[in-house]
Amino acid sequence: MTESVVPPMVPPTEEQIAIVKSTAPVLEVHGVTITSTFYKNMHGDIPALHEIFNQANQQNGHQARALAMSVLAYAKYIDNLAVLGETVELICQKHASLVIEPAHYNIVGKYLLEAIKEVLGDAATPAIIDAWGACYWQLAHIMINREEEIYKEKANRDWRPFTVEKKIKESDEVTSFYLKPKDGKPVETYKPGQYITVKVAVPQQEWKQCRQYSLSTSQNPEYYRISVKRIDGVDVKDPSQQAHPGWVSNVLHDTVKEGDSLDLTFPCGSFFLDSEANPEAPVVLISGGVGVTPLMAMLNTLVDNGSERPLTWIHATRGQSAYAFGDHLKAVMKTKKNWHAVVYNRDLTLSGDSDNYKVLGGKLDLPSLDRNADLYLDNPNTQYFICGPDSFMVELKDILVSLGASAENVKYERFGTGDVVREPKPAVTGGCPVSHGSATAGMKCPVSGAIVEQSA
Repeated sequence: MTESVVPPMVPPTEEQIAIVKSTAPVLEVHGVTITSTFYKNMHGDIPALHEIFNQANQQNGHQARALAMSVLAYAKYIDNLAVLGETVELICQKHASLVIEPAHYNIVGKYLLEAIKEVLGDAATPAIIDAWGACYWQLAHIMINREEEIYKEKANRDWRPFTVEKKIKESDEVTSFYLKPKDGKPVETYKPGQYITVKVAVPQQEWKQCRQYSLSTSQNPEYYRISVKRIDGVDVKDPSQQAHPGWVSNVLHDTVKEGDSLDLTFPCGSFFLDSEANPEAPVVLISGGVGVTPLMAMLNTLVDNGSERPLTWIHATRGQSAYAFGDHLKAVMKTKKNWHAVVYNRDLTLSGDSDNYKVLGGKLDLPSLDRNADLYLDNPNTQYFICGPDSFMVELKDILVSLGASAENVKYERFGTGDVVREPKPAVTGGCPVSHGSATAGMKCPVSGAIVEQSA
């Protein structure tokens, strides 16, 4: 790996910011070519980095597209980085889950600038490369500091061996894994909705592969639980390409047995239920398919805490064969008078209607539900959490906002960083969450919009 010491932070000049912003139209045309070149060259020279980057997403082009979108967004908003706060926090959480270190930023900076020069040729003048270099390191320092703060919250900042204590089939597609630390120490604490990263050997790949999986139940000091859907193949929308199965999910389902070892990091993620924020406000949990997993952690946490806040659980599934945690959900709904569930099943194989557990056919349809009894739109503090396919989440958030919900109160999960456009709005209010060190002093934090002060 390259040098671990990153260059000192020198804020970009106004001229350099203007130059980077002016390159946005070029990036719209050549962005994916640049990022594809970046990945090809970097992995060619440093094959060990294959363990960090999702190789399925490398082969189907998703990762290059996602990075291109992120780079384009940075160029567009380089003069107002606060609008990228939510995305920056998302990326920092993902980086921390992979134990990204400052040395990795040296590698990425080198190969990204070289890719810009290679693709754009003479059009990438020294002034453009210098401007992108300065702006890259501006953001890199902010992210390095934020990631260091995340690491400091953890008892362990490295990979840790776990044993598969139990493996339980939840549906034809989803299996739960109960994972206990081999060292016998408690697991890290986490917020319901967060995920952990798992690293496994994959027969099709020379390098181990990492994947993030939501923690699917409430905090227990003895184990983590993840619930993994088997992915049959990646839809690349091109019949000439091979449809690659979900490598890691298939290894977990077919190869990993009770008693086997898995390497994990620690819980991360910016999608979570804060039980202490507005503890009396209603909660609406909306999921599609395996998107149920982080919301199940939220539900079980509220049960453990003895919460009496109003709650609606809304879920969409193909039917009985794909429906995970159905019996558990029915049992939970019976324990609370002001909790109820609405489950949509496409193939009409589910049944069991009761006062607090409705089963409906067809596609999930929020506008057809009662505005107040189901969606609590009469309460401005109602919190909404959505998890499912990307288009599902974006569509449902738009619907909720159109019905009168506050956009700030509608949260959805994203493991990727480039394909879903997020609102150009700071994700954090108040002080900047990055370290107040000399490297970032005087900069505007993209997470909060605050000016970073130099520490004493």
